[in-house]
Amino acid sequence: MTTEVLPTDTSERMKEAVQRAVSTLQAGEPVALPTETVYGLAAAALNPEAVAKIFLAKERPSFDPLIVHLPHKDHLKEVAEIPDDLVSTVQRIIERFWPGPLTLILPKSARVPDIVTAGLPTVAVRMSDHPVFKRVITSFGQPLAAPSANRFGRISPTSASAVEEELGGRIPLILDGGACMHGVESTIIRLERGETKPIFRVLRAGPIIKEELQEIGKVIYEHSATSPTPEAPGQLASHYAPRTPLRLLSSPADFHPDPSKRYALLSYRGEDEDGYMDLTDWAAMAVLSPGSGKQSEAAMRLFFCLRKLDAEGVDEIVAEPITDKGLGMAIMDRLRRAAGKR
Repeated sequence: MTTEVLPTDTSERMKEAVQRAVSTLQAGEPVALPTETVYGLAAAALNPEAVAKIFLAKERPSFDPLIVHLPHKDHLKEVAEIPDDLVSTVQRIIERFWPGPLTLILPKSARVPDIVTAGLPTVAVRMSDHPVFKRVITSFGQPLAAPSANRFGRISPTSASAVEEELGGRIPLILDGGACMHGVESTIIRLERGETKPIFRVLRAGPIIKEELQEIGKVIYEHSATSPTPEAPGQLASHYAPRTPLRLLSSPADFHPDPSKRYALLSYRGEDEDGYMDLTDWAAMAVLSPGSGKQSEAAMRLFFCLRKLDAEGVDEIVAEPITDKGLGMAIMDRLRRAAGKR
C-alpha cells in the first residue's frame, strides 16, 4: 500500500485534504489526522470493519479500548447513555473543557461496536479542538474512533513525518497539520456521584490538570495501570516506549554508567545545576525545555525528543525526573511507562 501525505497549510490544500480524508473514511479506510494532543488514526467509529483496520495497522491488541471523537457535543447521546444523576455534571464538564484534550468514560450506547470498547460496558469520548480534525469530522458527520497513529506501545507521533515513519505502507492517507500543540495524550476521567460534589477518577494524566478539574469536582488519581484488561487507553504498564531501553532516574546519585555502553540523556532543562549533565560523556542529548523548565514546552517536545534519541543508536536512554505536579504528572506518567514501570 502507498501512503499519501497531504498538506493543509493553505485554504485550497486544506479543502482538498479534507475532501480526500472524508471520502477515504466513507470508503471504510483509516486516515491519520492531527489533533491538539498527538496524531490519531481515525476510522468510522460505528463501522466495526473500519475500526478493525485501525487495530490491524497499529498491531493493537483487541483488549485495549479506543477513544471515540465526536463532531459536536450533541452527538454524545448517540454513543453514550448518561446516568440521570450525572447529567448536570457531564454538561458542566463539556461546557468547560470541550472541545479540548479531556476524555470522559461513560456507559456506552448499543450503537457503539464492541470492538471499539474492547467489550467493556463503557466508552471513552472526547471532542478535538484541532482545526484540521474538526474540519474532517464535521464534514464526515459521524463519530470517529482515533487512537494515536503509531505501532502499538511505541512513541506517540506529534508530526506527520513521525506517523509516516510508524505507519507508512499500512494506511492510505495522512493529513499534515504541523506539530501538535500539547504533545501528550488527553486526560481521561471516569465520573462518579459524590456526597457533596462529583468525583473525577483520573485514569490517564494529560493536558487538563488536577487544578482545572477541581473547579467542578473532587479529583482522585487511579493507579491500576497494571491491569491486564485496561478500562481506558494508555493504562498498560509498558507504553509510549522507544526501541532503545529507557531508564528514568530519581536523582543523579542513581546513575552508575557502564564504561562499555553509550548513553543518551533526556534532560528537562539542560542545566548543569540540575546535576545530570556531567554524569558521563553522553553520546547524545535532547532537552525538553531549554533553560526555562516550562512544563508545557516539555510536554510538547517529549515524544519528539524521545524519537530523536531513539534514532541515535545508543545502548540506553537516561531520563531526568520532572516535578510530579501539574502537567508534570502527565510527563512523568509517560516516562514511567516508556521505562516499563509504575
